Amino acid sequence: MALSRVCWARAALWGSAVTPGPYVTRKLQLARPRAGLAWGAPRSSNLHLSPKADVKSLISYVVTKTKVINGKYHRFLGRHFPRFYVLYTIFMKGLQMFWADAKKARRIKTYMWKHNVKFHQLSYREMEHLRQVWAGGRYPEVHGEFRRDVTKCLFLGIISIPPFANYLVFLLMYLFPRQLLIQHFWTPKQQIDFLDIYHALRKQSHPEILGYLERVIPLVSDAGLRWHMTELCTKIQHGTHPAIHDILALRECFSNHPLGMNQLHALQMKALSRAMLLTPYLPSFLLRHRLKTHTTVIHQLDKALVKLGIGHLTPQEVKSACYLRGLNSTHIAEERCRTWLGEWLQISCSLKEAELSLLLHNVVLLSINYTGSRR
Repeated sequence: MALSRVCWARAALWGSAVTPGPYVTRKLQLARPRAGLAWGAPRSSNLHLSPKADVKSLISYVVTKTKVINGKYHRFLGRHFPRFYVLYTIFMKGLQMFWADAKKARRIKTYMWKHNVKFHQLSYREMEHLRQVWAGGRYPEVHGEFRRDVTKCLFLGIISIPPFANYLVFLLMYLFPRQLLIQHFWTPKQQIDFLDIYHALRKQSHPEILGYLERVIPLVSDAGLRWHMTELCTKIQHGTHPAIHDILALRECFSNHPLGMNQLHALQMKALSRAMLLTPYLPSFLLRHRLKTHTTVIHQLDKALVKLGIGHLTPQEVKSACYLRGLNSTHIAEERCRTWLGEWLQISCSLKEAELSLLLHNVVLLSINYTGSRR
């Protein structure tokens, strides 16, 4: 009896070891998947993201959150500060346009450097973009608009360094937008108003330039040229728009003495510089060099524009081309601007390099009495 009890107890003991309890069973069940993964097929790549995927996901999350916050900020400004919101929107768009123009100019300059392409070998739009944007290159004197823009931006950046000075910057930008803001940050109305102001400044030099042409008539040796010069000045003073042949008849006068580029006096060059929206406050030799360079670039632009064709220009490009050449195109219809630009190109492409002084004076001769320009 005792022996049977011992055997039964031993059997019960071994049975408990063979048949695990619920705790041991759960431990084994939790451990089996690990063992299976360790010895089985490789894990799927969808279970864990790689470090690069984690970074991309983080960047995407930050960008999404930034757009959401930016949208809420725009709606807040639009509801509570509508006037400031208009200025803020124009400022942000101006920054984007300014940056895009700078990058495009850099790409053109890189292309020129890699392929050994000169400025006059570019297409019209590439030449015009460099003229408007880039400061430097072969013609640093006339590619100064970008440099002036950067100077304005640096000035605003420097004066906004002290604490709370940025509020003063916004006040100055609001009070003096033409002096402190670059063209990218002008409103559409400001663009028209400011271009009118600049044209009024260059119109102040027109009587002085015409007066100088009258004074040099006795210095012209050829009697026929003296007569043509007198007729041209008389027509312009009586408000008549000169014909193309009236201007081209005087080519010889502007190729050498007394109106050649190298024979112009200092006061005449100062007046011509103001008519071209260039600074007149430089020594005579620098004024002459700047006028030569500026006129040469316009002559090269004219040749490229003839290849392209006026019909391929957008309305904005037509008005910009006319304004550069002396016509206040902001208040003139597009078709009349195209007609005037065609007259300019006929004169420009008929001139040689030695006769570019006539092209320089043509800024006044061809624009002063054109219909709609006397505003």
